[in-house]
Parts: sequence; C-alpha cells; structure tokens
Amino acid sequence: MLQFLRNLFSPFHASLPLLMYGPLFVLLCLAALAIAAGQNSQPSDKQLSTVQTQMRNVRYHFSDAVMVEIKSLSGELVPVGNNEFPIFDDKNSFSLRINAAEIAIDSSNLANVLNSYVFARPHSPLTELSIIVANGRLKVKGKLRDKRDIPFEVEGILSPTADGKLRLHSEKIKAMHVPIKGLMGLFGIELGGLIKEGKVPGVQAQEDDLILDLEQILPPPHIEGKVVSVRIEGEKIIQIFGGPDGKPMKNIRGGNYMAYKNNRLRFNKLVMDDVDLILIDMDPNDPLDFYLEHYKEQLSAGYTKTTPDSGLRVFIRDFNKLHPAKASPIDDKKR
Repeated sequence: MLQFLRNLFSPFHASLPLLMYGPLFVLLCLAALAIAAGQNSQPSDKQLSTVQTQMRNVRYHFSDAVMVEIKSLSGELVPVGNNEFPIFDDKNSFSLRINAAEIAIDSSNLANVLNSYVFARPHSPLTELSIIVANGRLKVKGKLRDKRDIPFEVEGILSPTADGKLRLHSEKIKAMHVPIKGLMGLFGIELGGLIKEGKVPGVQAQEDDLILDLEQILPPPHIEGKVVSVRIEGEKIIQIFGGPDGKPMKNIRGGNYMAYKNNRLRFNKLVMDDVDLILIDMDPNDPLDFYLEHYKEQLSAGYTKTTPDSGLRVFIRDFNKLHPAKASPIDDKKR
C-alpha cells in the first residue's frame, strides 16, 4: 500500500509544495484503508449464526397459558445476547425472525397473553381481561384496578399498521355499561399516559386506537416479523406475516413438522454443525402439538433416524398426548 502511494506521488514530488503534499498523502492513505476495509468486510456474527427454519401445521406453546397455531412459516432462528448460536434448551437464547407465515391465535389465548404477560405485574392498572369475537369484531372486557375495579368494555376492528403491528380501532367504549367518549376518557390521565408513552410492554394508544406489538407482547422466544393482513375466522384471529424478503413457502416434505437447516444449533446435549434437523409429528392426522419447555419429554416418547448425509429426523409425540404418570416398577419388569 505504501509503495503504491510512493509510486503515485513520484512524478509530482518535485513540483508539489511540502504543505500540500503532507495532507494529501494522509487523505489518500485514509481513503485506501477505507476501500480495503470495505473489500474485507464480512457479515455480522449474528447473520452467520442464523438457522433457517420452516414449520407446517404446528400448535406452538409459548407457555402453559399461551398457544398459537402455525399453519405455515419460513424464517430464521437468530441468536440474541451473548449467545453464539440458538440453544433449544434456552428460549431466551434466540428469537424467531419471520419472513412469511400464517399464524392464528384464538381470543382466549390472546386474553391469556394480556393477563399473564403484558398486564401481569402485581399493581397492573388493568385486570381480569377477557376477549370475545362477535360479528368480525373484537370485544375486550376487563376492570380498571386504579378506579376501584370499575368494569369496562372496548369493541373494535383489527387491522395491520403500516409497520406491521396490530391495530384495534375502538368503535364502542363503555365503563359500567355507560358509553365513554374516547380511550383517554376511559383510562384517565395516569394510565392513558403510560400506554400512550409506550410504558406498557407491547401496547400503545393512538387517539381511540390500541396498537399491539406481537414482537413484545408474546412470551419468549420472541418473534420478529411484520403483519401484513388480518382476518377473523370464528374465534380465531388469522395473521399473515410478510415483507420485502417474504417468499411463497414451498413445503420440504408432507405432514406436520418443524425443520431447521444450516449453521449451528444446540439441541438437547447435541451441538449440530451445518444443521439438518426435522422434528416430525408421529400422528399426521392432527397438528404437531409442540411445547419447547417440554420438548425432551416429547423426544423420549418418540424415536430418531439418521439420513445417509448425517441429517437427523426426530419423530416426536404430541405434547397434548403425553401421559405424565410414570409406569410402575412391576410394569417395567414385564417389558
């Protein structure tokens, strides 16, 4: 590099004034270093450590109280914090970045999200929330704890926001069965300020609309993705995720499954390099019922196969079909 710069300047060194020569030399050095750095730049460690994932027909349990239905999903597991790669046994070690998906959550599970996660702290201003779907609209009921548990009701329509969140546009607002003018009239200054300023995780207020951020309101592993459309089917809220990188999903196999591929992943006691792992439903007649916190129990009730190119196929039993009662010693001797 220095020799290149000397050669560049050699024809002019006699004619350039010394005061001009020095600063120009420094600027060219800096420019050359910047070009070299750009040429040698590499993707971040997080990008290199993402694991591609695809899911089809899965009932995914985030917690004992919160479950969603994943009809289809393509995306990536992204390590978070100081983790070098996703770890199945630690739901806080990664997030799920969604490129394209169709995910449903019913009204009771959405209410559980609000009660057990968003407004779960001891002195939460809202309590005893319930949600029902009627005529394509969401009806949210609950109590205002700061106002002596006054019952309230908000009814509105769900739609996606421009940045991929869920908007509940409030059409009817009542407190003690009496119509109220606006959300701030219902919540009051204190609670209204908390929600408006985004101090309640995943919930914000914009005039008479409540904005729900699924990236924040769902328990870990947290999701990253944009909702592009919403529809109501019975008690289910169907959300379509997509974005600039979203592509039509091509199923890699039939049946119900969760597939993971590329880079590195820790699964039970196994650390897989160049991951090729598929969790397959032993009973294809209904969705794969999966609970990350109990996946080892599901594994032990199934079996595994290794492919010729060292891939792992794990046939697991649905979580809701496990029998927690252990066999007696007499039964074990008979086997």
